[in-house]
Amino acid sequence: MFDTLISYWPVYWPHIVLGLSLVIGAIAAIHATMTKEEVRSALGWVGVIMLSPFIGALVYAIAGVNRMRRSSLTVQRDGMTDIELYHLSHYDATPDQVEDVSGRNFIAMKRLGDVVSRCNLTSGNNIEVLQSGDIAYAAMLEAIAQAKRSILLETYIFDNDEIGKKFADALGKAVIRGVEVRVLVDAVGARYSTPSIVGLLRSKTVRAEVFNGQLIMGLRLPYANLRTHRKILIIDGAIAFTGGMNIREGFTKEFAQDHAAQDTHFRLTGPVVTDIFNTASEDWRFTTDEHLSGSAWAVTPPALHPGEGLLVRAVPSGPDKSLETNHKIMMGAFSVAEKHIRIMTPYLLPDRELVSALVTAARRGVIVDIVVPAQNNLVLVDMAMTAQFDQLLKDGCRIWRAKGAFNHSKLMSVDDVWAYVGSSNLDPRSLRLNFEIDLEVYDAKTAAGLSKRIDQYVATGTSVKLAELKKRPFSRRLLERIVWLGSPYL
Repeated sequence: MFDTLISYWPVYWPHIVLGLSLVIGAIAAIHATMTKEEVRSALGWVGVIMLSPFIGALVYAIAGVNRMRRSSLTVQRDGMTDIELYHLSHYDATPDQVEDVSGRNFIAMKRLGDVVSRCNLTSGNNIEVLQSGDIAYAAMLEAIAQAKRSILLETYIFDNDEIGKKFADALGKAVIRGVEVRVLVDAVGARYSTPSIVGLLRSKTVRAEVFNGQLIMGLRLPYANLRTHRKILIIDGAIAFTGGMNIREGFTKEFAQDHAAQDTHFRLTGPVVTDIFNTASEDWRFTTDEHLSGSAWAVTPPALHPGEGLLVRAVPSGPDKSLETNHKIMMGAFSVAEKHIRIMTPYLLPDRELVSALVTAARRGVIVDIVVPAQNNLVLVDMAMTAQFDQLLKDGCRIWRAKGAFNHSKLMSVDDVWAYVGSSNLDPRSLRLNFEIDLEVYDAKTAAGLSKRIDQYVATGTSVKLAELKKRPFSRRLLERIVWLGSPYL
């Protein structure tokens, strides 16, 4: 039978290839139709597949952000939810506490967070803003050196450079002291330097793994587009570091001198540490099947009493059951804003819903200031951003190009009483593809401090003008729009 089919190939191969491409294309088109949640996205993919059934289906299989991929990953991560939360319910914040520190309209934000996030808003927390790589890395290395029981580190990029080697040495010394150490680096981020830091860590007997891939065998293709973009360091279950900072020497003046990039990180204590730990330990278990439990991993009780300290919520998000949680929190915050929305982000590619929320706030009289770098580290992303500026500018939002070194900070302040910080950018990758961790902070001092930090860049930055954008050569504007078409995968 097989020999007969082979004998037909020289004569009928065009018909066989055509038939296979039509079958494969039909399957891909049906899948896109049934799984895409936005009609524009579904139509776009179906159009690509119809124009070239075989190649279009192949591109869809690799780059299509489809429900199959997200659902498959969710199934693999189901069963992670039985990790002990060590949650102290008597620290849960009340609506009255929210009203006292942020105002009555932010009670709605608490309710939204309670529904869309798996973590509760808690009191008893403290947060310290670390305003540069030199400050943040020094604090993190000191904490690692003082660790007594456990260290859990999860990060997107961990470069094998001078600052990376400092961390590797500190983690190796912690292992020698008898500290339980686990390090999780994203499979894509692990490739930002060669050779990978993972080998160096393992040579120092540090348990180090890559998220969603193998360094030797390559990325797991079905999930290669789904990455952990989280930056988390937990020390003895008592101290957490998180924010936007990867581990790279380029963010320190010690090694990069005047060319050092800027970023912002945060040091936390209190009940919120338990939720950040749970997020990172869940990722570790998903990768290794190891359940981090026992005395070494027990969370230290908070030093402050319930009702004291700051109200903070951890907001994990990603292409699993927490899909678009960060997106929903941002939408809610823009909706309750009454005075001022300040945003600082390196990558500004909001979807239509976020654009609508921001311009609606501006039309209501809310001042919307958005700061992006004058010089971006990703040229294509910057081009796509510029192509989209008009959507915000024409309806009253203000965009500023920050002068000086590239700034990787992700900061948001609303009405100087509510802040949102962490690892999420305002782009499709952070909002729908990456695993992220952010913080909701209900505190006037923290929010006002971030506002002041953003205002410093506004005062020295360059205002982006709609008229000036339109005056640029048509060829440049067209090129930016073409790049913008691929922005979900940049």
